[in-house]
Amino acid sequence: MSIPAATPQGEVEQHDASRPEPLPGDAGLQAGPVEPVEPATSTKPAESQAEPAEPLATAITERDRHFMRLALEAAEEARAAGEVPVGAVLVRGDEVVATGFNHPIGAHDPSAHAEMAALRAAGAALRNYRLPGCELYVTLEPCLMCAGAIMHARIARVVYGARDPKTGACGSVVDAFSNGQLNHHTGVAGGVLETECGEALRAFFAERRRASREARREARRAAGLEPGVADNSR
Repeated sequence: MSIPAATPQGEVEQHDASRPEPLPGDAGLQAGPVEPVEPATSTKPAESQAEPAEPLATAITERDRHFMRLALEAAEEARAAGEVPVGAVLVRGDEVVATGFNHPIGAHDPSAHAEMAALRAAGAALRNYRLPGCELYVTLEPCLMCAGAIMHARIARVVYGARDPKTGACGSVVDAFSNGQLNHHTGVAGGVLETECGEALRAFFAERRRASREARREARRAAGLEPGVADNSR
């Protein structure tokens, strides 16, 4: 099934559910022979680790809240498609370049997170796998996969809404963006419209649990293991 997922601003939304598009940066890669990797058996003392980099200062503004509201609208598209409601908006200055929403189930693609969809659409819109000067707004703290793509795309700043205590890579579980050994450092701001973003997720999972309980109850009734509701219409 074809699912609208990520759209360069001003174009008709159309998404190929197979999601085979290249990740940002794939277009510039060339195939070549793979050199064997020697096992790490060196006895030389390990070099000292670089000090973690402090995330760039990112004060939250009304502008941030505006774009996060747009990301929430994108998250609603995910909810309508039966997916976990996470939405993302990629902007350059005050221009919305692309939006994306979470759709790994419908796309049969584990990488089809909202951030990835927005990055792919933005790369296509700007015809560049690097997106310097752009900011990414997402309703849920990015995971490690998305954090890596964000840094590869050279995103200047990522702003998220709700924190993710299970897979968050902006400090909740790991802090990918503060690693001083990396050659690009993205500014991070979290907690923008956190209540609204978190409530969208809580409401979705509450409804899914309710529907699951009802489905089990109906299955038991069909099997004669649970009495049905009495008919008092007569």
